[in-house]
Amino acid sequence: MPAKNGTANSGRGNGAGTRLVIVESPAKAKTIAGYLGRGYIVESSIGHIRDLPGSAAEVPAKYKGESWAKLGVNVEQEFEPLYVVNADKRQQVQKLKKLLAEADELYLATDEDREGEAIAWHLQDVLKPKVPVHRMVFNEITKDAIQRAAANPRELNMRLVDAQETRRILDRLYGYEVSPVLWKKVMPKLSAGRVQSVATRLVVERERERIAFVPAHYWDIAAQFDTGKEEEPKAFKAGLLSVDGKRVAQGRDFASDGTLKSRDVLHLDEEAARGLADRLRGRPYEVKSVERKPYTRKPYPPFRTTTLQQEASRKLSFSAKYTMSVAQKLYENGFITYMRTDSITLSETAITAARRQAAALFGGEYVPDKPRVYASKVKNAQEAHEAIRPAGETFRTPAETGLSGDQFRMYELIWKRTIASQMKDAVGQSVSIRVTGLSTRDERAEFNATGKTITFYGFLKAYVESADDPSTDRDDQERRLPNLTEGDPLTANTVDAEGHSTRPPARYTEASLVKELEEREIGRPSTYAAIIGTILGREYVFKKGTALVPSFLAFAVVNLLELHFGNLVDYDFTAHMEDGLDEIARGEAERVRWLTRFYFGANGEEGLKELVSDISDIDAKGVSSFPIKGSDIMVRVGRYGSYLDRDGERVNIPDDIAPDELTSEKAEELFAQPSGDRELGTDPETGRTIVAKSGRFGPYVTEMIPEAAPPAEGEKKRTKKAAAAKPRTSSLLKSMSLDTITLDDALKLLSLPRTLGELDGEPVTAQNGRFGPYIKKGTDSRSLGSEEDLFTVTLEQAKELFAQPKQRGRRAAAAAPLRELGKDPSSGEPVVVKEGRFGPYVTDGETNASLRKGDEVESITIQRAAELLAERREKVAAGGGKKKTAKKTTTRRRTSAKSGS
Repeated sequence: MPAKNGTANSGRGNGAGTRLVIVESPAKAKTIAGYLGRGYIVESSIGHIRDLPGSAAEVPAKYKGESWAKLGVNVEQEFEPLYVVNADKRQQVQKLKKLLAEADELYLATDEDREGEAIAWHLQDVLKPKVPVHRMVFNEITKDAIQRAAANPRELNMRLVDAQETRRILDRLYGYEVSPVLWKKVMPKLSAGRVQSVATRLVVERERERIAFVPAHYWDIAAQFDTGKEEEPKAFKAGLLSVDGKRVAQGRDFASDGTLKSRDVLHLDEEAARGLADRLRGRPYEVKSVERKPYTRKPYPPFRTTTLQQEASRKLSFSAKYTMSVAQKLYENGFITYMRTDSITLSETAITAARRQAAALFGGEYVPDKPRVYASKVKNAQEAHEAIRPAGETFRTPAETGLSGDQFRMYELIWKRTIASQMKDAVGQSVSIRVTGLSTRDERAEFNATGKTITFYGFLKAYVESADDPSTDRDDQERRLPNLTEGDPLTANTVDAEGHSTRPPARYTEASLVKELEEREIGRPSTYAAIIGTILGREYVFKKGTALVPSFLAFAVVNLLELHFGNLVDYDFTAHMEDGLDEIARGEAERVRWLTRFYFGANGEEGLKELVSDISDIDAKGVSSFPIKGSDIMVRVGRYGSYLDRDGERVNIPDDIAPDELTSEKAEELFAQPSGDRELGTDPETGRTIVAKSGRFGPYVTEMIPEAAPPAEGEKKRTKKAAAAKPRTSSLLKSMSLDTITLDDALKLLSLPRTLGELDGEPVTAQNGRFGPYIKKGTDSRSLGSEEDLFTVTLEQAKELFAQPKQRGRRAAAAAPLRELGKDPSSGEPVVVKEGRFGPYVTDGETNASLRKGDEVESITIQRAAELLAERREKVAAGGGKKKTAKKTTTRRRTSAKSGS
């Protein structure tokens, strides 16, 4: 039933007619229906109702013979798209048509961005209304906002529709033309994407930098000085700045190859640093200078999509995808404004609400005389027209919302940030103290200490932004220094030499990758969550903690794209494409001409079609091979995974090894491990050789069956099925390993399943299965306590087990947790790591989430566990698995249908 307030008949009865309002989601429809008066019917389209065909099977028969059919875009006729309607949306479309037939007006109330504008156009084009059509837009779902939007509709913005459609066609051409090249030259079923491939390249390039990085080792001296005064603080720490006027080298003075960038610095090694420290101990010191400067920190602007994703990642351990999912729920239920936005501006009513609440919570002295106005610095900012903030003309405090769990935490984050954005600056004083002293050899050493005091916290009372680097001081963190003046004497309590090494650039996290993409103006902020989800889902990237690590598969894909499709993964080229799409949205460029240049080329430049037409010069082995520095070993990416190769000798690379960890030493270690083809001996009963192997699904033992002799002349040739005897195989038990398993162990494993006898006329066997050891009788089974029981359990013991009721679900005696991690910030329950049927997992007692590639029991953090649990909750809430594939109906788009409404 449609969510509605009033009926069609009652609408006509008051003379206003019936208005059909269509939104995207049922939750949104239900909320909006409660705010509209009699005569309105609110129904959902349940997302997109049609798209380009997803496979060749979905292309209508009359188009299958066309050269462009596989693309779903007629590149020969002005890039006209072919749209198909999912069968699972047919019923909803028919429902909307039926409701529209009884309505006097149609209001298209989809989201106020390009995608929402395109959905509205698709609805109009499919429903073909014969009544007046209005575009109803709003950026928050409150009673006032909805009623104001209904009273002030506009027409469809066809420029936005054109821009979104061009984006969709562009992405289809890129993906459908480039992906097959990856299938042929790297591995089947891979995908390429306009922004996805560039995001992957960023992650790969960072890993390349880490692989090439050479650490530099340097030393300096840290001292603790005592003022000899009574007031606190009496002592403070300072670092050695220079010796005889020459600055001491720090990490920033070294290049990524470990060499000094300049010779104008003093590079201390361990011997020199320790010697100097000895000569400086017990010497007199004095204050050379004290420099004080006023400190001011302005508030952070309200959230836009990308900054919300970054802060939710840092503070709440949410993935970008989960952040958007939680924000969507808050928006649809009227708690926050629209969450896909480039804007950081606030409406006048929002500014008033924030200032009023800041004054009520912290006092009038924390609110500036004039409102703060923020202007977006994002190029071509377009999406919705206001920052992400609490909804309404007055803001509810988090406690007043009635929210709980992750929705409460996100609302609180948005609420605090919005309030803080309208508060006064934090002010204080920064101090720099220089201390000098002479060593026993008359070397003049100069030390430096910096401090910060905050005299008025201002907005920091409400909100403090987190940083990607945990070693960075928070904005509200003070470093107090003693009150000193030039010439004050000091004594050194300690003077110690300290060694340091430079560190490779940090890997991207979801937060820092979002920031990088935005700064490079690649893609739209509203798509970043989906892009990161895609590169994780395609296993181009995996996570170690919160760090994004590229797989060797990603190296191969990026290598091919860089060598043969350089422009397509060029950062500037991708950003320029985004500019072109924005020009189309503003009416400054024409989409057909723009797409023609991209696909067919222009002015001597190759287009996409020509680039993919001849791929014979692409060396498949070459693009998937990478030398390991300092060795003769190559990393190669094959159809079944990555492996090491040295003169034909091969060994698989474990999935969880990060590329920068695969040094020549680690590679030699992998080669030194048992290869998996270890001959154990001969089975005395069959005479067959027993071998231990390493397989894709773990170590196992098997028997080698000699090839059958060819049939004698005149003898009938045996069929393949009849000729091939199947060797016995068995996985190793958890207590066994490839390098220690014996022939006796292997023969015991190959004896499984073991027949114990008969019960009730049915044979009873002991077997090792997917979920562990068990006994079986017909269709009945019971779990065994341990793998060793497979070889010792008797028929009498089996009879006792079968006499007991079969346990369902969790086992009666739960295994002890492998690790305790702390409390989940969402549920508040303790999180532990456990061993399960499918491997280790984290649980808070209610939600279970398996550890992913790159996660390790020994090193997983509570933040990473919270992220896995949050993603699992999201998946469960969304209905779990993949949707069933449904047939589609088709519609070819006609340009004439796109006239404004």
